[in-house]
Amino acid sequence: MKIKSVILYIFLLFAFVFKINGETIIPITTNDISLIYKVDEKTGRLYQSYLGQKLSYDSDIALLPLGKEAYLTHGMEDYFEPAIRVLHNDGNPSLLLKYVSHENKQPQSGIHETIILLKDEVYPVEVKLHFITYPKENIIKEYAEISHREKKPIVLYNYASSLLHLNAEKYFLTDFSGEWAKEVCMNETPLTYGKRIVDSKLGSRANMICSPFFMLSVNEKAQENTGEILLGTLGWTGNFRFIFEVDNLNGLRIISGINPYASEYTLKPNEVFRTPEFIFTYSAEGKGKASRDMQRWARKYQLKDGEKSRMTLLNNWEATHFAFDENKLVDIMDEAVKLGVDMFLLDDGWFANKYPRKNDRQGLGDWDETVTKLPNGIGKLVKEATNKGLKFGLWIEPEMVNPKSELYEKHKDWVIHLPNRDEYYYRNQMVLDLSNLEVQDYVFGVVDNLMTKYPGIAYFKWDCNSPITNIYSPYLKNQQSHLYIEYVRGLYAVLDRVKAKYPNLPMMLCAGGGGRTDYEALKYFTEFWPSDNTDPIARIFIQWGYSHFFPAKSMAAHVTSWNKQASIKFRTDVASMCKLGFDIRVHDMNEADLAYCKEAVINFNRLSPVILDGEQYRLVSPYEGNKDHAAVMYTNENADKAVLFAYDINPVFKYNYFPTPVRLQGLKKDARYKLEEINLYKGTESKFKYHNKVLTGEFLMQVGVPAFSADPTIPTSSRVIEITEIK
Repeated sequence: MKIKSVILYIFLLFAFVFKINGETIIPITTNDISLIYKVDEKTGRLYQSYLGQKLSYDSDIALLPLGKEAYLTHGMEDYFEPAIRVLHNDGNPSLLLKYVSHENKQPQSGIHETIILLKDEVYPVEVKLHFITYPKENIIKEYAEISHREKKPIVLYNYASSLLHLNAEKYFLTDFSGEWAKEVCMNETPLTYGKRIVDSKLGSRANMICSPFFMLSVNEKAQENTGEILLGTLGWTGNFRFIFEVDNLNGLRIISGINPYASEYTLKPNEVFRTPEFIFTYSAEGKGKASRDMQRWARKYQLKDGEKSRMTLLNNWEATHFAFDENKLVDIMDEAVKLGVDMFLLDDGWFANKYPRKNDRQGLGDWDETVTKLPNGIGKLVKEATNKGLKFGLWIEPEMVNPKSELYEKHKDWVIHLPNRDEYYYRNQMVLDLSNLEVQDYVFGVVDNLMTKYPGIAYFKWDCNSPITNIYSPYLKNQQSHLYIEYVRGLYAVLDRVKAKYPNLPMMLCAGGGGRTDYEALKYFTEFWPSDNTDPIARIFIQWGYSHFFPAKSMAAHVTSWNKQASIKFRTDVASMCKLGFDIRVHDMNEADLAYCKEAVINFNRLSPVILDGEQYRLVSPYEGNKDHAAVMYTNENADKAVLFAYDINPVFKYNYFPTPVRLQGLKKDARYKLEEINLYKGTESKFKYHNKVLTGEFLMQVGVPAFSADPTIPTSSRVIEITEIK
């Protein structure tokens, strides 16, 4: 009887539909969130009645007002931004969607899906709204499938992935904008009547100016540990658009999806247009909990190899740029061995012969090794790395081409370019037309040929340095408005082939820094490159911004020579908060710095299960106060091990200034913890007050610790504190 009761309870919990007083109600739920839809029995239309903290009682849900229409259409009685706009082949621009049915699925354990079918009664057009929920992680994915059975194609002008309604007194939007080397600058602004649009029209390097994610706080500005907040992001490696529209009744609608700019889509009969996934969570405990839910979900379900380990590495770019040869690279491999990292990564500059890659103005697209630099090819480097106990990684940029290249000379028809205009370039290059099946074969072949010839390659850094310029596809001809969409579809087709043939191949997602940071791409990549800016002070802000949506293990962070005024310790400690790497000449280090870095690598590897797979707590924001400090900590699942990173980033000493203690989070109140400062120079004694002391979790969380330095002689300093439960 007990087993039957449990089965019945689970069925009812995830049935996602019930009727009260004849009213059809469809709740989309996680452990902490309710998104509730109702059907108006008089009109048959679907409405969103609620989004927020979970509602547990049917009697309460029954009393919810009908709300606002779930997937608003153009041309009827609504006066604000629609989710969908179509043009029928008879010239009629209207659409009226009514509820037909729904179904529930369980794609795999721990995941639930609800599909709601809407149809127009006059025109044979239907929309399926898909909601995939991850109850334990409090994540909801939403996307739409649009199709029709008219005799001729219809035109889609708007085709949102999601439309969400909120009702509150105040709304505060945080977007993440910037530019190259200034990625994800956090900007919080109140929303009042009218529209605020966050979008991209850049095509390939879509996130170069603004990022495809946002935070929306209701009633008060976003807080770390209190308040209601929605985190949302779009899984699409191309043009995106978020519309935030406050109406005359102070209701907010959030419309998310592909940017329809220059992308009217001609939909054939019976063809299904599937929008990208809008991924969101709603927290009643501030953005900290929302971020941890998002990070936990990403590691388990979305990020490639999200629950596997990561390799530390040494990259050659900052050390050599394009000026290297085989001997210099082998010499740098020896430096990687001295550091104790797992891999040597060869960056740009190793390819092309007719136009050797000696700068960024030529050679891109010609993926044969430059014989004058590498007379024995990549194979020699793989062998040398292997003999030294290292893995070998390689930089590629297969979607792009320099006009000064053999590929361009042979296949200009493969290049996105206007047929009767002068070409213009971004970073001296152009974009290959991935809507073209031949080009897809070629781009896949860049990876496949290298892996076939040199199976010892253990990692690719896949770069993408240009937006789409000269926006015209020789392949699509009379369907130019499909280019932005078909380009991304072509990219996914290539990445699907790579993943199918080389499922265990790690790759870094790079786009001139953080020009690609979306969760659909991260199904194929183990990590992304947040920014070309590796100044450690700038990186504290950049990594802080990304941490709202991405786990530490998805962010590659390298120790470089940017900002030499900051110590090697400070630079290494900042990089150790994410996936640690180096891009620096080790031979230029003194013995003390080298010894420090070697010890830091050992500590990182030892603590990576906590840092890369643990729960993250943002304790002190660099954006707040005088922007003097930052502190982040990680705890493992059992809260018996934690790591605290604390940074002083104030370049000017303030008289009589004493930083306040840092209150920790995520520990067990009654447990006793030993605190030990690590990542110290050999022979240096810790000045941390509680070094090697034992304190309770209650003390650490309620009183805190003096993690920051008040030393006016050191403008940038850092501490790494290892915290271990004493049992």
